[in-house]
Amino acid sequence: MLRRLYNPEIFQGNLKKKHYFEGWYFKQVSKDQSCTFSFIPGVSLAENDQHAFIQIMNGFTRNTDYIKYPLEEFSWNRRKLFLKVGSSTFTGSGILLDIENETINLTGQIDFSNVIRYPKSILSPGIMGWYSFIPFMECNHGIVSVNHDLQGGISINGNVIDFSGGKGYIEKDWGVSFPEAWIWIQSNNFKEHNTSFSFSIAKIPWMGKFFIGFIGFLYLNNKFYLFSTYNNSFVSEISHNKDRIEITVRNRMNILKIEVIRNSFGDLIAPVAGEMSRRIKESIDSEVHLKLLDKHDNQVYEGTGKSVGLEIIEKIFDYV
Repeated sequence: MLRRLYNPEIFQGNLKKKHYFEGWYFKQVSKDQSCTFSFIPGVSLAENDQHAFIQIMNGFTRNTDYIKYPLEEFSWNRRKLFLKVGSSTFTGSGILLDIENETINLTGQIDFSNVIRYPKSILSPGIMGWYSFIPFMECNHGIVSVNHDLQGGISINGNVIDFSGGKGYIEKDWGVSFPEAWIWIQSNNFKEHNTSFSFSIAKIPWMGKFFIGFIGFLYLNNKFYLFSTYNNSFVSEISHNKDRIEITVRNRMNILKIEVIRNSFGDLIAPVAGEMSRRIKESIDSEVHLKLLDKHDNQVYEGTGKSVGLEIIEKIFDYV
């Protein structure tokens, strides 16, 4: 139990659970940022439809594919990130893809290097901080790789895509259902090579009630700036229209101003009571502009991230 708690990247569940899901999000961006692909392997333990899956999103075409596999074609390592779904493997050091059905033929190998991992401590096993110890959370979140370099490529329906020199990112979710409403923003494609950013805010049900919680970080110059509910950060401003979202987050040390410019969206499938039945919209080609200030309003950093992962469930604006 403790091994899993302090290693959120490994499989947290078991195949006997009911109404349970677990999924890993592997994002790849080519060196010239012309191609972005996300691969999401996982399991859905819905009562009447237990299966493993690989979900694929093409950021250029916005096409998505959801490939089901029998549950017995899912295997994992108990001590490190290693998943096998069908003939494809997903690890902390690379992915090997071999996927074929009526609409998609995808093969390839992408290796990871210079992996930057999210920091852990006794009181903070991952991005959820001490919330990791709270029972009965509907959805749990983990950051596996903040940033890594890519080598290799894929062939999809005869089209060859080279990811060598590009950037990758890995995170994951597990539990019963995604929240009712949320915003998720992620990019590690800034001008500065290792800069990485992630932020999400959600309506979180717990013990028959709910609260609005958020988790986020900016990795800059080998330092993590953390902005989360559990470290006494707070959202001081939030506004939105059809083109952009603006959020200001503060804590006792820093102020982070976030401006997201929305771009195109594709359909993904998300879990409800373990069943992959909810359709949501995700963009992986939006843009984010960040401005980091210290507590005296002196500017620490200003920069723009490309190939941004973005999910917006508009109902979240009823609560924030």
